Amino acid sequence: MKQIISLLLFVMAALELQAQGCSDAGVCKIGSLKPDSDYNMIQHDNKLDAGISVGAADYGITVFGGHLGYSRQFGENWSVDTKVTFLSQSGNEVSVIGAGDIFANVNYKISQKLTLTGGVKVPLMKADRDEDGKPLPMDYQSSLGTFDLLAGARYQTEKWQWALAVQIPLQQNDNAFFPGGFPAGSMINDIQATNAFQRQTDIMLHVSRNIWMSDKITFTPGLLPIYHVGEDEYTGIDGIQYAIDGSDGLTLNGTIFINVDAGSSGNFEFDLGFPFIVRDARPDGLTRSFVFGVNYSYGF
Repeated sequence: MKQIISLLLFVMAALELQAQGCSDAGVCKIGSLKPDSDYNMIQHDNKLDAGISVGAADYGITVFGGHLGYSRQFGENWSVDTKVTFLSQSGNEVSVIGAGDIFANVNYKISQKLTLTGGVKVPLMKADRDEDGKPLPMDYQSSLGTFDLLAGARYQTEKWQWALAVQIPLQQNDNAFFPGGFPAGSMINDIQATNAFQRQTDIMLHVSRNIWMSDKITFTPGLLPIYHVGEDEYTGIDGIQYAIDGSDGLTLNGTIFINVDAGSSGNFEFDLGFPFIVRDARPDGLTRSFVFGVNYSYGF
């Protein structure tokens, strides 16, 4: 266990030199699509979980996040997952915190190996936060502000897991940011305009492998490519809609999950995400050089 923690700390220190970004709009961390080390274990009808995370974003912004979740099993095949999130960002003399999104999805287990998932992401704010009357960019919003459709499938064996999913914005946000309104020298003035922001669809594939370090500890490395299918758009001061060059394409991330059986139906999960390949432009504010999270779940 000490070797794994040392590896995580080394990777995090190395990633701070890269300042690029992984870009997960939410679908990657739906419970039914995340790596699962409990393939052959008894499943509980109810599960509560809570987690916190920290990430390093662009423009000197530090991001703290958290969530509370509840899952319910109905018979052998059906289950429901719910989750509510919050996010805090600080940097450039701006500090904000707020509610994020509600995630709700229904899962159908076709077989022990294959599960289908469908759900929605409901925003708890419209990405319209401002600072002293000046609209803030997406980098300081606690939600993308979009109402999204989520759909996916996970195929798993005892060692390997493949999750394929799509996240489709059905309703856009109310962001109104233009650069230039902040004090001279502020990095906020360097951020891409996102007035009347139009975000495109994401498609993701997560491939991971379980490695048992002991009867209580599972180490699960993985690869997470996310493809942004089109260029995002914003409306200029002139009222014309512009495509944001380089905002489409591939982001390739590495992931590491460590699950620790805490006994009495409890489980700790430590996870780390970091980028190998990034898009040229990421105006949605999801850029992270790394994200490290801790989650505790309890089944009953």
